[in-house]
Amino acid sequence: MHDRIPVIDIGDTDRAATRRALDAACREWGFFHAVGHGLDPQLCRSLLEVARAFFAQPMATKRRVRRDAVNPWGYYDEELTKNRRDWKEIFDAGPPDGGSLAPRWPDGALGERLRETMAAYSAACKAVATRLLGAIVAGLGAAPDAVLRDFGPAHTSFLRLNHYPPQPRQAGGAASLGVGEHTDSGALTLLLQDEQPGLEVRRDGTWHGVAPLDGALVVNIGDIVQVWSNDRYRAAVHRAVTHAERDRYSAPFFLNPSYDACYAPLPTTVGTRQPARYRPIAWREFRALRAAGDYADLGEEIQIHHYRAGEH
Repeated sequence: MHDRIPVIDIGDTDRAATRRALDAACREWGFFHAVGHGLDPQLCRSLLEVARAFFAQPMATKRRVRRDAVNPWGYYDEELTKNRRDWKEIFDAGPPDGGSLAPRWPDGALGERLRETMAAYSAACKAVATRLLGAIVAGLGAAPDAVLRDFGPAHTSFLRLNHYPPQPRQAGGAASLGVGEHTDSGALTLLLQDEQPGLEVRRDGTWHGVAPLDGALVVNIGDIVQVWSNDRYRAAVHRAVTHAERDRYSAPFFLNPSYDACYAPLPTTVGTRQPARYRPIAWREFRALRAAGDYADLGEEIQIHHYRAGEH
């Protein structure tokens, strides 16, 4: 089912009407199309072009920059979602930590183009996502500076390139999953899609297609915003389905805080009628446990419900 996902012009996030629209979208969907974001259309096209070029390389070439359990940046084609292997291949690049955590790049001209394009696009997305997050937090009655300091120079945001190869339909004609249902663990995700549909969001027990909208980014809130809001907003459960004959490419930018961040329901969302529903969560611990579940089948994948107040 394809429904009208909210479309919000985020060109001026200080406008009262914009903030009301953001609040409604976060309450009702956890998903929306963002227009007026200011990203250079040519930069967006270049990112998808370089993604296609990278994934078109021979498998042996791609695996030279394969990620591992120590360094998550690079190529991977065995990621798990809730202990189920995805039907996709990815390339992740994020900030170095001065030690073993450093982006891996292919050799030659393609590697240089990939590095430059991803760096430029990540910087542009970081600016948009931070501004947008400030408006969402303000809508919860809190001062944006109270949380945005955790998204400064030491942030752990990263950019991912996705390739969903064609996959035969299941018995009965249903589309096969490229990524199973999940929520994103960080604060916000900004997604650039190509023209091939495949993204779906669950609302009221029904899956709704999020068809690509020319010039728009798809934004969804993650687990951190759900915790801050004390469940006023719910991180959107979403998945990706594959096409039987066509490839699909997308590029999510995940806005994540510094490893030292600790988050809990904002004071403005807690009261005598609405006690805090979550214990404080340390991002370093939570992210490490989620990453372990993505990389290998290490038991139940950690979720924010494990941090519900009163649960251990």
